[in-house]
Amino acid sequence: MTTDTPARLLTLLSLLQTPREWPGGELAERLGVSRRTVRRDVDRLRELGYPVQASMGADGGYRLAAGKAMPPLVLDDEEAVAIAVGLRAGAGHAVAGVDEASVRALAKLEQVLPSRLRHRVATLQAATTPLTSGDGSSIAPETLTVMASTVAGHEKLRFAYRAKDGTDSRRLTEPYRLVSTGQRWYLVAYDLDRQDWRTFRVDRVSDPFATGARFAPRDLPTGSAAEYLRRSMWQQGDSYTLEVAFAAPAETVAPRLPHWLGSPTPSADGATCTLRTTLAGPAESLVLRLATLGVEFRVQGPPEVVAAAREMGARLGRAAGPAP
Repeated sequence: MTTDTPARLLTLLSLLQTPREWPGGELAERLGVSRRTVRRDVDRLRELGYPVQASMGADGGYRLAAGKAMPPLVLDDEEAVAIAVGLRAGAGHAVAGVDEASVRALAKLEQVLPSRLRHRVATLQAATTPLTSGDGSSIAPETLTVMASTVAGHEKLRFAYRAKDGTDSRRLTEPYRLVSTGQRWYLVAYDLDRQDWRTFRVDRVSDPFATGARFAPRDLPTGSAAEYLRRSMWQQGDSYTLEVAFAAPAETVAPRLPHWLGSPTPSADGATCTLRTTLAGPAESLVLRLATLGVEFRVQGPPEVVAAAREMGARLGRAAGPAP
């Protein structure tokens, strides 16, 4: 019989988080308690915010329903390892749908994983290779999780950085946000040595170290980390303004576009739409992404993306051979 109430509640919660309905008698047997105790424990979980539903009948059952807020999850070893491996695999590349929230989740999970499970995660990831990856440079998940934890905890971050021209330096920063452009990760931070805001490409960062020193967050000049990054890339000449016309309505194109490309603007008659956005990264990778949308389009600028589209079209035409 489980006499430790907190341990019993955790066991009950773990059972209820399995997507099925549990008869009261089966729960009582699993926990080694009476059905009355099960009912009291269910009431305790409800008081903690877990939406446990009960069904009527001779042997009424219980299931965990979706609530308005996300309550804490209880994971067994296999579930924790599976989630950590999946998050680490995605976090290594700046791909659509894997943004700062995903990295924060990974940082929280790895912080509480027992050492035996962290070892299993690292071993499993080292033994596997993804068939496909993002277009951006590969990044060690540990780099992202250290950065995400310092952003969330307002903790000063020190790291080695290699600039575009190959110059190496050591930076002490107050990290503000991690931003994904869909191809690369960037850190927006206040550089304490230079006394100014800076953006750092995460794939050029090495040896990130959380110093443990806390700081009061500063106000970012633009208010938005994404907007600050766009302005910074424009000033550095690393970005360009993309303009693409699609031969389809905006409601057709928008769901197919990755979030980092933004939203298209519909034409007056609504039959077509245009996308205008500021980006950075290889033009050829961008053209390839546009080509997979399944919609007719024309690149109207800038010249380097137009040239990349023309070259890729010619290359694909040669690959297909002469028309039958």
